[in-house]
Amino acid sequence: MDLQDGKIVWITGASSGIGEALAYALNKQGCKLILSSRKKDALEKVQKQCAQPENVSIVPLDVSEFDTLSDKAVIALAAFGSIDVLINNAGISQRSLIIETKMEVYKRIMDVDFFGAVALSKAILPHFVKQQKGHFVTISSLMGKFSSPKRSGYCAAKHALHGFFDALRMEHQDDNIGVTMVCPGFVQTNVAKNSLQGDGSPKNEQSDSIANGIPVEVAAEKIIRAVERNKLEVYMGQKEVVGVYLKRFFPRLLHQIVSKRKVT
Repeated sequence: MDLQDGKIVWITGASSGIGEALAYALNKQGCKLILSSRKKDALEKVQKQCAQPENVSIVPLDVSEFDTLSDKAVIALAAFGSIDVLINNAGISQRSLIIETKMEVYKRIMDVDFFGAVALSKAILPHFVKQQKGHFVTISSLMGKFSSPKRSGYCAAKHALHGFFDALRMEHQDDNIGVTMVCPGFVQTNVAKNSLQGDGSPKNEQSDSIANGIPVEVAAEKIIRAVERNKLEVYMGQKEVVGVYLKRFFPRLLHQIVSKRKVT
């Protein structure tokens, strides 16, 4: 899919991090954007900082409020009359041991990271089927391919995304609907700082791994190239990407490496 000829792209989690970087890069390429997150003020700031702010519409939403998403999809579709790409980027992470994590925390993570993406995708799917084209871009994680201590709920949600969207891709390939699963490793965002602890409170502490990860601008460009090449999955990061292949071919070795690693 060529993302340089006025394609209409809806991005969730667009007020910061990877979503914000994608907004700037895609707008610069001439795409028309619908930006969504819970933070209207932050979205307006991103809009103003885009190269072509007149090609940006804002639709504030909370992906965990499933009952509102069909109405939000109607509003998003009305912005430019159509949508070509939905980027499911909204998400929240976790930093806590299983034994210390309340069930309410697991529910919150699943609602935002999994059910929110499912509900919004189902809301826009009939439009994609009707126009016989469309592309879902879902920001998973390398943690969607293998796991790590203190991220049990986050890993579970990201693994679930692959199960759902792989099925969606198969069911709708004849409708010319594509799905690209994006699996970042460490990217310089606030994902660790905003992650939930076992009691549901934010960690409010950045990790060295995230601080030393790849820049969000680099991640955004890799995502754009992957979509343009219609890739099924794309992995990005530094040495942590090797974990995907270790999981596949040497799972016991990966277990030994990750379980001994200091996780923050």
